[in-house]
Amino acid sequence: MAGRPSKYETHVKPKLLLIEAWTRDGLTLEDVAGNLGIAVSTLCEYKNIHPELSEAIKNGREVIDAMVENALLKAALGYNYRDEEINKATGEIVELRKTAHPNTTALIFWLKNRKPKEWRDKQEIEHSGDTGVRIINDIPRPGTKG
Repeated sequence: MAGRPSKYETHVKPKLLLIEAWTRDGLTLEDVAGNLGIAVSTLCEYKNIHPELSEAIKNGREVIDAMVENALLKAALGYNYRDEEINKATGEIVELRKTAHPNTTALIFWLKNRKPKEWRDKQEIEHSGDTGVRIINDIPRPGTKG
């Protein structure tokens, strides 16, 4: 007696391409599990057991991660683009060339993540040896003899 098939065979395996598309579209594992009608813990278990599922999720994430990285870099560096506007006097559509200036926040984010040693906020400074500072505790206070 074979028993009933696992939900992997019925709910997951037939939808591997769809799972890859969902992760490419930015869905989380919680979203994917919900779409499949299984628990997140079950999806994670299947991901560890079935390499084809793990690969589908990984491939989908790599695509969207690359797209986000490219968009972040584009925003950081700035770019030129074309836009259209209606000339109010003539009613004609006029093509415009516009510039999106570099985004300082995107630049900082990129540098902090790509070069954390050089661009982190907190700098660690090590002091060693004599600083040349003397602490004097015997300064007389006003109203006392010293």
